[in-house]
Amino acid sequence: MDKKVYSLLGLCKRASRLSSGEFMTEKAVKNKTAKLVIVAADSSKNTKKLFNNICFTHKVKLIEFGTKEELGRAIGKDIRASICILDEGFAKAIEENTNFKT
Repeated sequence: MDKKVYSLLGLCKRASRLSSGEFMTEKAVKNKTAKLVIVAADSSKNTKKLFNNICFTHKVKLIEFGTKEELGRAIGKDIRASICILDEGFAKAIEENTNFKT
C-alpha cells in the first residue's frame, strides 16, 4: 500500500497538484486550496501540532504518513516534513490507500 501512495504522490507532483514544505503547505491551507495535508510521522512535535491546529481550523483533512526522507524522495525533492495535495481526486485516492487519521 505504501508503494501505491508514493506513486500517487509522484504523479501528483508531475501534475503540479502538490505543494511541499512547511511554508507552502501552510499557505495552501490558509488560502483554502488544500484538499489534504500529509505530515511525516518523524516530524517534530511542533510541526505536527502546527498542522493539526491549522487543518482543524480550516477543516482540511490531515494524514500522518511515511518519513520525511520517503516523502521527499517520492516527489523528487530533499526531505519534506509536510506535503499538501491540491486536487480532490488525488486526495481521495491517497486517503483510500492510507490509514486516514483526522
